[in-house]
Amino acid sequence: MGSQSLVVCAAGAGGITIAGSGAWIADNAARLEALLDAARPDEAAKLEIDMGEVEELDTFGAWTLERLMRGDGRTREVSLVGLPERFRGLVDVVRQTRRTAPAPREARPWALERLAGLGRGVEAAGLSGLRLAAMMGALALLFGGALVAPRRFRWPSIVHKLDLVGVRSTPIIVLITLLIGAIIAQQGFFHFRRFGADDYVVDLVGILTLREIGVLIVSIMVAGRSGSAYTAELGAMKMREEIDALRTMGRDPLEVLVLPRIVAIVVALPLLTLIGSMAALVGGGIVAGIYGMQPSLYVGRLREAVSMSDFEIGMIKAPFMALVIGLVACSEGFQVLGSSESLGARTTSSVVKSIFLVIVLDGLFAMFFSSIGM
Repeated sequence: MGSQSLVVCAAGAGGITIAGSGAWIADNAARLEALLDAARPDEAAKLEIDMGEVEELDTFGAWTLERLMRGDGRTREVSLVGLPERFRGLVDVVRQTRRTAPAPREARPWALERLAGLGRGVEAAGLSGLRLAAMMGALALLFGGALVAPRRFRWPSIVHKLDLVGVRSTPIIVLITLLIGAIIAQQGFFHFRRFGADDYVVDLVGILTLREIGVLIVSIMVAGRSGSAYTAELGAMKMREEIDALRTMGRDPLEVLVLPRIVAIVVALPLLTLIGSMAALVGGGIVAGIYGMQPSLYVGRLREAVSMSDFEIGMIKAPFMALVIGLVACSEGFQVLGSSESLGARTTSSVVKSIFLVIVLDGLFAMFFSSIGM
């Protein structure tokens, strides 16, 4: 079929007749374009297109036909004859696309354009906040219902997510926090030794790790590792219309997909914080030993410097940070559209927003605990 002539052109009085035949499909694109370019249909004041002999037509062929009929935008007489009935639906769909040219964008001053961009950013942040609040309220109702009827908890899914978020994250969490604790201790010894204040390095490592650095570093790691995974998983399901399929079957996607993930991350992050804080203290102890401090002296000084309130503060923060990470990750996953570009953009947005909100939340907690004397 590809060997048949695709276009036969005949010039008449002030016009051109184009007789199509064969397969107007993408496989014959180069040949069809060459034949039409040689015919120069845009130069004719009158154009007649006969599609009676066309045997195959795909989207490329329909666009080629529409381009011939639209011409270069100038007014002229165009007629289409012989179009087989089986092709009319495709041609009509293509014909309705971009019938009018987009209006030229009005040039605005640079300052006004920046102000408009700021406004759009504030609007987007507000909508994102509303989505998070709506999801939090819906999950609170689902969680309350599940407490009344525990069978509504999807325990296999929760255990599976606990394995992914908690158990499999432990090695990298331990490694990173161990190094962070070692770095803090090394810098402390390097600077405090000038003043003969080696003992205060233990205070620095202990208090800073348990109150701030431990939970903050672990939260950032979880946001980058597990939060992005949540967004990618839900986004891929959105692209494959699996979430719509759940709704069609009468299942609530929040209960089936989101609630197990939120429960898993809220349970796992405090445990990871505890493990990471202990690893950071061990890293500080290793560096202290390198700088000549006896392990018994390090442990004894650590007991004196660190109080139970320091440990409690770090552990109180962890569930709230986990909730923020889980809500942002799942919310961004549900916003994915039907393209891989959208999936990548939402995954990036999820990580950035989670880290930003975790740091803001940590600052708010720091001010709160300071105001109550902790």
